[in-house]
Amino acid sequence: MYVSLNENMVYNVFGKYYFLLIIAELIVVIVLSARIRKMQPTTAKIMFCLYSFLTGLTFSSIFLAYNLMSIIYIFGITALLFLIFALIGYFTKIDLTKIGIYLFMILIGIIICSIINIFVGSETFDLGITIISLIVFIIYIAYDIQIVKRNLLMIDNEDNLAIYGALQLYLDFINIFLRLLQLFGRNND
Repeated sequence: MYVSLNENMVYNVFGKYYFLLIIAELIVVIVLSARIRKMQPTTAKIMFCLYSFLTGLTFSSIFLAYNLMSIIYIFGITALLFLIFALIGYFTKIDLTKIGIYLFMILIGIIICSIINIFVGSETFDLGITIISLIVFIIYIAYDIQIVKRNLLMIDNEDNLAIYGALQLYLDFINIFLRLLQLFGRNND
């Protein structure tokens, strides 16, 4: 929110450096995901904090685009959904690891469809992609919680596993929040 209230920062973040911030954010999350098991715990923590900071900068645009009360309500709804499905993932006796590959395949399909829709520009197609994305990331919460729970029982590098789990859950939360905002958020006039 601070960035969105400072005119110079808005100009720099969304004018000059926005594309570079997106690229840096992608590089950090890819490196962190791919190298987490080989990193020193301190390096992994720094990378996670850097990713969180870059995400905060790039997503500060929502304060320019959406009504503040809308953002607050949707954040609360996202937190409630996250809590419910985290509890489901933690307490269910069903092995959710079997659905991980299907969730990943659907996610790849969503990415491909989103890229296609950049060129097609169909609002109906975008609505369908958003709803499917929302469902996938809600299910991913339960899946990721179960993975974190299972991994913490077989610890070899506890700090890095915790950071990796936090990253996965952070990505789930952000994606659900953005999809709900896209569906129900009220735009600023």
